[in-house]
Amino acid sequence: MSADEAALEWFRVADAGDLPDGRVRTVHAGHRSLVLARVGGRFGALDNRCPHQGGPLGEGSIEKGLLRCPWHGYDYDPRTGRPPGGFSDAPACFPVEVRDDGVYVGLEPETPHERTVSDVMVETMVAWGVTHVFGMVGHSNLGFAGAMRRQEEAGNLTFIGIRHEGAAAFAASAYGKLTGRAAASAYGKLTGRAAACFAIAGPGSTNLLSGLYDAKADRAPVLALSGQVPSKVLGRGAFQDVDLTAAFADVARYSTTVLPDSDHAELMTLALKNATVGRDVAHLVFPDEVQEQPARDDERPSGPTGRTAPDEIRPPESVVDDALALIATARRPIVIVGHGARFDMDTVVALADSLDAPVLTTFKAKGQISDRHPLGAGVLGRSGTPVASWLMNESDLILVFGASFSNHTGIAPYKPIIQVDFDPMALGRFHPVTVPVLGHVGATARLLAARLPERPGASDQRADVAERWEIWRAEKRRRLADDRGGGISSAAVFDAMNRVVPEDAVITVDVGDHAYSFGRYFECTRQSVLMSGYLGSIGFGFPAAMGAWAAAPDRPIVAVTGDGGFGQYLAEMITAVKYGMGITHVLLNNGELGKISKEQRAGELEVWKTSLHNPDFAAYARLCGAEGIRVTEASDPRTRWRARWRIRARPWSRCSPTWS
Repeated sequence: MSADEAALEWFRVADAGDLPDGRVRTVHAGHRSLVLARVGGRFGALDNRCPHQGGPLGEGSIEKGLLRCPWHGYDYDPRTGRPPGGFSDAPACFPVEVRDDGVYVGLEPETPHERTVSDVMVETMVAWGVTHVFGMVGHSNLGFAGAMRRQEEAGNLTFIGIRHEGAAAFAASAYGKLTGRAAASAYGKLTGRAAACFAIAGPGSTNLLSGLYDAKADRAPVLALSGQVPSKVLGRGAFQDVDLTAAFADVARYSTTVLPDSDHAELMTLALKNATVGRDVAHLVFPDEVQEQPARDDERPSGPTGRTAPDEIRPPESVVDDALALIATARRPIVIVGHGARFDMDTVVALADSLDAPVLTTFKAKGQISDRHPLGAGVLGRSGTPVASWLMNESDLILVFGASFSNHTGIAPYKPIIQVDFDPMALGRFHPVTVPVLGHVGATARLLAARLPERPGASDQRADVAERWEIWRAEKRRRLADDRGGGISSAAVFDAMNRVVPEDAVITVDVGDHAYSFGRYFECTRQSVLMSGYLGSIGFGFPAAMGAWAAAPDRPIVAVTGDGGFGQYLAEMITAVKYGMGITHVLLNNGELGKISKEQRAGELEVWKTSLHNPDFAAYARLCGAEGIRVTEASDPRTRWRARWRIRARPWSRCSPTWS
């Protein structure tokens, strides 16, 4: 052995008898991928990457004593790497030794990792509080993936590999909805964190779009990260060549391509500021060659210090005076809260308490006030209860905090309305309101509460709230056995959930017929509810539970879906098992797209193409490594569910139940 060979690091890559003469195979030594060949009884080891276009030589073949690249037919000597005469490109060749215990390849000791552009940008993500990335590693994002791996090994980041990029975006959206703005809560301090979703060029990135539109519609902070084809072939119709900045132009508040000479840390900071401060989608595109470009000596990660400020916008005094003048004359005011008020509910409820005013919620805001609170009136609108609709009909003033006035909610436009929102474009979006108030929900509620006028003759509506709930709960009891011969009624399902779902749970709800029933029949106490609100994207429910699990690992996570929605991302059950996600999944299976069937009937149309062919979902859960429980009788939920939940409530296991 020469002195040079003695300095090498030797790796055992195969048994001598593993490779027949005239054959090649791919082997790995350290971090190197090599092609091992055997020709004429002698072994050779070359770099596995063809120097022509990177083809995998280990997938090639020996023809006339030469190793032929499987991509373009280039030939090389399998022992030396030399090409035929007239050619100069050659893969690296490495020394081989056949020892008693196998075939060894000698490599130069690996040089220490050289910090890259991707390292700078991932370190900046960590500085901004990004702790979770959902996505799929692939050929056009490997450099950035390597930087994330290094941060995960350092304990700063968690990467969750999903089975479909759409699920990654929905999970990141749900994560942002749960932690979207710094605020104190009953379960600790939320930090306004964004999660990231990660994909390759072309279809991997375009698969993210539905989940990103969901985040945009519901003002959830999300960072989207896209690999891209090499710059030299970009725009020339190369494999998976898509203009991603154009594709993401509508969904992303900020979208740009990272270039070799960019200020890389500042680009990531700008993206995360747009996501977290703007409560929106930010998107970065990484051409393949830029990802592994060495970082400049002076490049350091950036962070949020000195970049953000408190966002409590206070309305002008004159506008507050106008609102108070309306309040002074109201005998039966009500308060309606939307998802935008979710981090300021203590302040809003305190104002409602001083006004003796019921608090109604939009469907997306379900659970922001307990349905057991003396002023809690439940959900208003198509997914709501007669409690809320009766109280709105009887009101003479509506105070709206952080709601969008969706047609699904049906806020009466003909009544006097005070609308409070931090977004000036949200004020009077669909029709004029009496007093539009530009202000932060919490700050404005405090200003109003501090200056409430005397209101002689105003009604204390607590008795009305209690009476209307008594009437509605009696009706719900009558519906428990109303299964119409189709199994368990939705009223019975949610009655059972009322009894067993922990008060500190996060509940993710998909889109479909089951969601309407959830809005009507399930009564929240302190649970957090996440849904695809304004976009209304079917398939949201289970991936959202994955995002909620990452955002709130100490809280029980419950996904409520229909068979139509779960069918879109049912492969993510495997993801949940792989990562030990404590998700309890309640699946209402009616064998059809029930909401669409109802709409066809309501329009006096034939019910057409809404039936579904489903597997046994409980058996499917078991095949994935989870626990599957099929419930077919109305008595089952109260008995079997309660027992199972008590067993699994603490700690939540990696194989939490799927009920169908």
